Amino acid sequence: MAQQYKHILVPVDGSEEAELAFKKAVAVANRNGEDTELRLLHVVDTRAFQNISSFDSSMVEQVTETAKKTLDKYIEYAKNNGVKNVSYSIEYGAPKTIIARDVPKEMNADLIMIGATGLNAVERILIGSVTEFVTRTAICDVLVVRTDLKQAN
Repeated sequence: MAQQYKHILVPVDGSEEAELAFKKAVAVANRNGEDTELRLLHVVDTRAFQNISSFDSSMVEQVTETAKKTLDKYIEYAKNNGVKNVSYSIEYGAPKTIIARDVPKEMNADLIMIGATGLNAVERILIGSVTEFVTRTAICDVLVVRTDLKQAN
C-alpha cells in the first residue's frame, strides 16, 4: 500500500518554486483523502530587520499583510481544487528551525513539501539554503519540488 500522508506542511515565501510546491501539495492532499490537513506556512525572517537602523514595526506589518494576501489566494485555490482541511500560519524568527522542527512538531506533520530554491553558490556558502537545512534536519519526510504538475507526468 502506498504511503498515506495526513498532515502536510508547505512553506511558502512568494517564490515560483514555493508556488510549485504548493500546487503539488494540493494534488497530494487530494490523493490522500479528504481528512488530510494541508498547512501553509510563511516565516518572516526577523533577522533581516535587525541591521536596519530605522527599523519600526510598520515594516514587519507590511511584510505580514503582503504574506496574508498571498496566503489567502492559496487557500482559495486549494479549496476550489477540492482540499477541505487547509489553513495557514505566519511565524516570526529563523525560517530554518521553524520549518524543519517547530511547526512540524506542533502540527504533527508527516510530510513537508518545499520548493527547491534558487540561491546562488555564494549565498549558499554564506547563509545556507533553507531547503537544504530542512532536508537534513526535519523531523518528518521531506519532498523537494523541482517541477510543475505538467512536467511531473
